[in-house]
Amino acid sequence: MKLTTKQFISDFEQTLHREEMTTFDTATNSELFVALAKTVRGYYTPQWIERNKELTQNKEKIAYYFSIEFLPGRMLETNLLNLGILDTVKKAFSKLGLNFEDVKNAEHDMALGNGGLGRLAAAFMDSLATTDYPGFGNGLRYKYGLFKQRIINGYQVELPDSWFGSIGNVWETRKDHDIVNVRLFGDVYLEKAEDGHLRPVYRNAQVLRAVPYDVPQLGYNNGNVNNLRLWDVEIPEEDELNYRSLADLRRVQDITAILYPDDSTDDGKKLRLMQEYFMTSAGLQTIIKTYLKLGMPLERIHEKVAVHINDTHPAVAPAEFMRLLVDDYDMEWEDAWNVTVKVMSYTNHTILSEALEKWNEGLFRYVLPRVYQIIQEIDRRFVEEQVAQGTPSEVIERTRIIKDGNVHMAHLAIIGGHSVNGVAKLHTELLKADTLHDFYTISPEKFNNKTNGIVHRRWTQIAAPELSAAIDKTIGKGWRSDIHKLRALDEYVDDKAVQERFAEVKTDAKKRLARYIYDTTGVQVSTDAIFDVQVKRLHAYKRQLLNVMYIIKLYLELKDNPQVAKNMTPHVFIFGAKAAPGYHFAKSVIKIINELANLINNDESIHDKIKVVFLENYRVSLAELIIPAADISEQISLASKEASGTSNMKFMMTGAVTLATLDGANIEIKDEVGDDNIVIFGMDKDAVYSHYDKHDYSSRTLYDSDPTIHRVIDTFVDGTIPNIQAEGNEIYNALITYNDEYFLLEDFESYVKAHERIAAAYADQKTWMHMSLTNIARSARFTSDDTIEQYAQEIWGLTKRKHE
Repeated sequence: MKLTTKQFISDFEQTLHREEMTTFDTATNSELFVALAKTVRGYYTPQWIERNKELTQNKEKIAYYFSIEFLPGRMLETNLLNLGILDTVKKAFSKLGLNFEDVKNAEHDMALGNGGLGRLAAAFMDSLATTDYPGFGNGLRYKYGLFKQRIINGYQVELPDSWFGSIGNVWETRKDHDIVNVRLFGDVYLEKAEDGHLRPVYRNAQVLRAVPYDVPQLGYNNGNVNNLRLWDVEIPEEDELNYRSLADLRRVQDITAILYPDDSTDDGKKLRLMQEYFMTSAGLQTIIKTYLKLGMPLERIHEKVAVHINDTHPAVAPAEFMRLLVDDYDMEWEDAWNVTVKVMSYTNHTILSEALEKWNEGLFRYVLPRVYQIIQEIDRRFVEEQVAQGTPSEVIERTRIIKDGNVHMAHLAIIGGHSVNGVAKLHTELLKADTLHDFYTISPEKFNNKTNGIVHRRWTQIAAPELSAAIDKTIGKGWRSDIHKLRALDEYVDDKAVQERFAEVKTDAKKRLARYIYDTTGVQVSTDAIFDVQVKRLHAYKRQLLNVMYIIKLYLELKDNPQVAKNMTPHVFIFGAKAAPGYHFAKSVIKIINELANLINNDESIHDKIKVVFLENYRVSLAELIIPAADISEQISLASKEASGTSNMKFMMTGAVTLATLDGANIEIKDEVGDDNIVIFGMDKDAVYSHYDKHDYSSRTLYDSDPTIHRVIDTFVDGTIPNIQAEGNEIYNALITYNDEYFLLEDFESYVKAHERIAAAYADQKTWMHMSLTNIARSARFTSDDTIEQYAQEIWGLTKRKHE
């Protein structure tokens, strides 16, 4: 949109007076933020209304992306950038004598996700709008998000993340006209109606109101506005007398209280299932009602509606869609099933068994009695069909939805849809060859790959504006609207002046992060050091512990031989990670990292050659500070375990060099940048699977035969690292007694050598900047805009918006 600085200041001032009853001189940063956000809302609302009219008038097909997580972070800068007025607003703030950064920071991160899954969903919302496709999100309006992480005495402490605060979510709009009821629990039986149809009769069911709040998703400089719908829960007025105590009320409110309630208890499992069904049922109900306004028969709903199941959390969707079509709209089973399969598609995000959700059959039947009946019938018909097709009985048994006393949600998503995709080339190959091999033999046409991507606009223009300016100066501004023009940087990777320009940008980013580190932890770090960064969810397969083992080795060498320090470039090892509240091992690793940091950072004898920093409460806005400052991107998961990864792409795009295993999208990054511009170590997936097949891995043998490994592992239990007796014993047992499930000991020597190679490259700044610039130049391969183009064309069958 076109907007002058003068016009913006006038609009902003009027909104501040009207909404906050204050002036620029006296307003707080929070008041200024709210007024700014409401000013921005005034700019995009006409576009939003117009786009909704277009969708109905043109009867456009819409994709609905169902996800338990959306992690957009702060929305202000994204909305300003996508409207094309970010620079105008910053200039206006400068004229007014206001600090834009302070006002921006008054916005809380939208805490609707945990990690990569939620960030990917948010990226897809941005890219759908930017690529001009009609694609809407469907999720839950969590009041507290996951949790706010604090580190107390080295331990993770979880606090409520009340991201709503006193401001609330200024971007959302409540839509009462789309409120629906969701039914849980009770008894259900079928009764023949007057028209001959069997209809369910519910007794003692709990009925809840699902209230939608819509958050607009703006396309980049194209006037397109899509929608993210988040559901909240309320009690129907007619049922208020059934909720007489505060405890009764809280049990209902818990459905949209926090992301991922602790499911180590039966109550936690029940709440998680209620959450997943609540958002899925509410979303599907409104989708059908919206479709029927087009005046088309339900038998053709697949022509105008695509529903995408992001991981297994919304995988109840095929069964709930069937329930709605058969029970509420009187469709015959065969007709309903035909359209259900055409409407539904599913993304698998993991080969880890714990992430392929399954529910205890008794619990599922108790919480969702009618849906359970529907699933029983889907399962029965699936078995009948496979028998008729001659599928081996053992394959049928392994692919059933209900088996071994559990309801297998991935199986329901695969059987009930027309597409199953992995999120990186290797991941998809492993799904077909291993995790979902039986399904692949039955329906190979359903399987396809869609490698994940990132919103390059956020990680360059928003998170790293100085980097963006350096790119502009080198190759022009065309890359901002066509990211593939970044490839022109290839011509400058060895240009001395360009290398110096980008090195200065990296140093400035490191200075900003260093200030934050000092302000929040009291640790002083040098920007001349290598910033070696591993930020991601804390999980054993991501192997933060391997990084810890290397730091211990380095520290012991410095203690043994101070001469080592003379030729060593200083290192700052930076961690950021949350551990799931019930994940004891991961929380022990956090404790060890923090105690190791205390030991190293306070040891004057090593002359600051190593610093270790754990930054608490890792989130999107913190990632925007950390990632542009990174020199080394640690992507060290055990080969075959990381589905894709997306932080690897963000680091690459901002000029970090990747230190990685051949896992997930690291393989595709390697293909893009070439062997000389990435540092690879460790086993590949074939070596890992060979150990699985032969059962020949022995961590005890490696521990006993390798003095370096032996000494490093012993530091967990011999008092070298203070204050970790319990945690150290747990880690020691995981690595030695229980045979090191993720093969850290086998990959350790290769990891050490990889660190030596990458440190040597950094010492030669000409070589290092060649590597860094090559990574930036080749990063366009991983834009989520391209990923969405593939989803839209190959899975959802969408048509781009037509511009007048």
